[in-house]
Amino acid sequence: MKITFLGTGTSQGVPVIGCECEVCSSLDFRDKRLRVSVHLQIEGKSLIIDSGPDFRQQVLRERIKTLDALLFTHEHKDHTAGMDDIRAYNFRQNKAIPVFARNSVIDALKREYAYIFSDFSYPGIPRVEMHCIENKPFLCEGIEVIPVEVLHHRLPVFGFRIGDFSYITDANYIAETEMKKLEGSKVIVCNALRREAHLSHFTLTQAVDLMTHLKPKQAFLTHISHQMGLHAQVERTIPSFVRLAYDGLRIEL
Repeated sequence: MKITFLGTGTSQGVPVIGCECEVCSSLDFRDKRLRVSVHLQIEGKSLIIDSGPDFRQQVLRERIKTLDALLFTHEHKDHTAGMDDIRAYNFRQNKAIPVFARNSVIDALKREYAYIFSDFSYPGIPRVEMHCIENKPFLCEGIEVIPVEVLHHRLPVFGFRIGDFSYITDANYIAETEMKKLEGSKVIVCNALRREAHLSHFTLTQAVDLMTHLKPKQAFLTHISHQMGLHAQVERTIPSFVRLAYDGLRIEL
């Protein structure tokens, strides 16, 4: 499996207009984060988890020529606002793109993208095949995916485990039953918004403690705010098996 981090930031993590903090003015490319998303190449398939507002820019940057399926963790706009741009893949591949999401996310997508789901199909609009998923394993283009339900304050969000790779974003609570699904993962990606406490995201310390408990071979932190501090400085303060992810980072599993 090849994993590419398309984005590792949040709407609080991209450079902020007028902000002159050390992160927003940093010349280190690792401090420049687009909205969070990840690309997986597995068994000849090209899968993307979440398509935020920067989706088009991200797939152009990484030269992702095919898209076999799109999976959504939840309905917040920083994770769904780029779905319209899959139309380029419709044209290139001459087929609808399978989209996997829970029922509440599908309802939100139908509201936000009413023109896609209208009875009148306007020429050139994105074409999708919606697949409603629940908290049980499902097949995505022949690949087994295990949902991991977490809480983003009070909003249920799906993380995903695919083989030895687990991906958790927008969470500040994981029940013990869901935690067991993560055990034995070789690589775990987990959100860590900032150092200070937050209503709906793990802090740096909480995320590191969670990874220390789960003991993956490698852990990568994502969904990082500019409030976290400089990439280079933060990495010196955390265990060696835990790294801050950055846009464009590629790993193989």
